Amino acid sequence: MSKGKILVTGGTGYIGSHTTVELIEQGYEVVIIDNLSNSQEFVIDRIEQITGVRPKFYKLDLLDAESLDQCFAENTDLKGIIHFAAAKAVGESVKKPLYYYRNNLQTMINVLEAMIKYNLENFVFSSSCTVYGQPDELPVTENAPVKTAESPYGYTKQVNENILKDTIASGAKLKGIALRYFNPIGAHHSGLIGELPIGVPANLMPFITQTAYGIREQLSVFGDDYSTPDGSCIRDYIHVVDLAKAHIVAIERMIDGKNKEAYEIFNIGTGNGFSVFEVIKSFEKSTGIKLHYKVVPRRAGDIEQIWADTTIGNNELGWKAEKSIDEMTLSAWKWEQNYRKSIQ
Repeated sequence: MSKGKILVTGGTGYIGSHTTVELIEQGYEVVIIDNLSNSQEFVIDRIEQITGVRPKFYKLDLLDAESLDQCFAENTDLKGIIHFAAAKAVGESVKKPLYYYRNNLQTMINVLEAMIKYNLENFVFSSSCTVYGQPDELPVTENAPVKTAESPYGYTKQVNENILKDTIASGAKLKGIALRYFNPIGAHHSGLIGELPIGVPANLMPFITQTAYGIREQLSVFGDDYSTPDGSCIRDYIHVVDLAKAHIVAIERMIDGKNKEAYEIFNIGTGNGFSVFEVIKSFEKSTGIKLHYKVVPRRAGDIEQIWADTTIGNNELGWKAEKSIDEMTLSAWKWEQNYRKSIQ
């Protein structure tokens, strides 16, 4: 018997697809909305391969309020919405700010308006540690000040958090949790789904795996002159399956009425910081492959170092990241190999 129906926007994307798998495996019925702007429709087939269940799929753009309304009208029994759909590359957002503002903010507004119209209550927002900018203190807690964003992408996360918080505060019958997560990498243990950016990857891990596979000539390390132990940027890398599980815990917190406030925020990370060079070394160790890389100038919008204080999230959600950096890098490589072989 189904635990209920959950809508996942951006559900064919990297984090969305892994979250869909976890939801199905934990007994939920899943409806996916995605415009396939940065994902592929075959992911639906892969989700079915893994779980034995094919989620209902709507190919539509959340900017199209009329089509979105029709989807909600056909699924008025939703228990909750997990909202991933957004453009998400820091560097691209610096070059295309208007696209990011229109896409990321208006889609959020459209989804919330549809929720209010159809009396739906439970909303998990895919936020980001980018809202903290470069924190004054590390590890960063949920109580750290939200600083001026380093990129339009980061700013859209800040604004969307405020849109959700203000909508709830206005008296709308809504409950919301913003998960500020750190840097997801890795892939499902089956190797059937993983990170698959369209075009040149903006994130470190797919660039590493594509370089190892020979698709990219070499990996660019953006700066080795930061004030960190080895000079490269430090991030809190979290396995995407650990991250997916946090979304299920968050939506269930609201469904079960365990949330302490109508609007809550949680950091979702491991609590450990790894530098770019340490991730490269982990990949080389876990796979036995030597990477070809070069150091290039710093990239606009990048912060120097950040990792999470996960105490509140661990205690309140009863959730904790479990997988190691070596498990993350090895699973990402397994996915890359499987995917490339499948399209040959």
